[in-house]
Amino acid sequence: RAAPSPKMMENKVFMSFTFYSTILILKMYVVAIITGQVRLRKKAFANPEDALRNGGLQYYREDPDVERCLPRRAHRNDMENIFPFLFLGAIYSLLDPTPAVARIHFFIFCVGRIVHTVAYLLQLKAPTRSVAYSVAQLPCFSMALQILLATIPYW
Repeated sequence: RAAPSPKMMENKVFMSFTFYSTILILKMYVVAIITGQVRLRKKAFANPEDALRNGGLQYYREDPDVERCLPRRAHRNDMENIFPFLFLGAIYSLLDPTPAVARIHFFIFCVGRIVHTVAYLLQLKAPTRSVAYSVAQLPCFSMALQILLATIPYW
């Protein structure tokens, strides 16, 4: 006989949120790996000890190609957007929304962030990146509004 599952694991919306959140976290790891690979290829290291290990202090420098995928840009943008989504999505999941509607919220955000990252790293023509950003914000605003409406009686 299987052990009983925790209540959250029975929540279809929360499980969908967990799936898409995990995809987004994995995407963030991929960006970090790409950053490391570009650093190695360009021999542009952020720390002197890394430069010394890979050829000398002359490689302790910035490079425009590396900067494009550093946390200050693509990765930082992810943190500024994905972390709020993680909070909003988790709370939204507790409001018992319709599973199909919730899934659409999570899917749109996830796809928008993936397209945003691809547009950033491949330097796609404008307005690809800004459209992807804007589309991904729509479900976040929707979830935030629904959370506020649900919690107004408790303020």
